[in-house]
Amino acid sequence: MAEAASVSNVEVCDLAYAGRLEELKERLAAHRGLATRPDQDNRTALHWACSAGHTDVADFLLSLGVPVNDKDDAGWTPLHIAASAGRDEIVRALIKRGAQVNAVNHNGCTPLHYAASKNKQEIAVMLLENGANPDAKDHLDSTPLHRAASKGNLKMIQILLKHKASANLQDSEGNTALHLACDEERVDEAKLLVSHGASIYIENKEEKTPLQVAKGGLGSILRRLVEG
Repeated sequence: MAEAASVSNVEVCDLAYAGRLEELKERLAAHRGLATRPDQDNRTALHWACSAGHTDVADFLLSLGVPVNDKDDAGWTPLHIAASAGRDEIVRALIKRGAQVNAVNHNGCTPLHYAASKNKQEIAVMLLENGANPDAKDHLDSTPLHRAASKGNLKMIQILLKHKASANLQDSEGNTALHLACDEERVDEAKLLVSHGASIYIENKEEKTPLQVAKGGLGSILRRLVEG
């Protein structure tokens, strides 16, 4: 394999990333132990198959019974990578094989944090239906709802609220999801949050409520919604 194409110092990892299933099968037939060998970043062939989205390679590796919850140097499991990259089929296969939906990486993020911020709706539903915590907090106390609100992912906010995400949790800055929606002038998102019980009265660390953060006419719209 040409050096330039190499993502890893372990050949089977490179083959998995390139989607070269037949060559991978040959290598593993000769050396079964290579299936779980971690590379310089502690990533396995399964991590790389998830990253590149090669469902056939991931399925083959899973059929060999490789561990599904191994973490790389940044604490990412294959499920973190597949969720973040939007690999629906692979996420489904990983969950079926017992992938931990609430695994956290070094930032304290779960796979749902990435699905929420990248607006991978089908994956978010799969994670939530299989026990993902909608209120998981990362190291900045940010929840998937915070992520979805700051990105303006309206459908994602609906999915999270439907699965009982708490609307009034505060991150390390004291902001609720509603603060973030208001700050970005996400009108529909803000209205949706308020209609699901998000408070317009909570103050963040700068002693500002969502209404005080809101720009334009959004504050008065929300006040009318709440005060009728």
